[in-house]
Amino acid sequence: MISIEGIEDATSAQGYAGALLTTRRDAIALEPGEYLDDDLIGCELRGVDGRDYGVVDRVEHFPASDMLVVKGKMVPMVRAIVVEIALHRQTILIDPPAGLLD
Repeated sequence: MISIEGIEDATSAQGYAGALLTTRRDAIALEPGEYLDDDLIGCELRGVDGRDYGVVDRVEHFPASDMLVVKGKMVPMVRAIVVEIALHRQTILIDPPAGLLD
């Protein structure tokens, strides 16, 4: 949710329908456990067993969960699978169920 100075109702906001809104990166306050797509793209995806799955190409957003896309395969960003996100090391540690990335 955002608010725009001078826009008080839905009728006034109609002029912004379809607009691309941007802000400075340092103006975004993230809570613990929240990440921007740009932070995750390029991270190495590694299994708890030491397996290297590749690099996150993009993040897709679906109603059930966000998905990390690596080599065309999707990894749900759920606690049962994503064990650790270490942005300072650019790594994401996962514990995928059998067959997810085969």
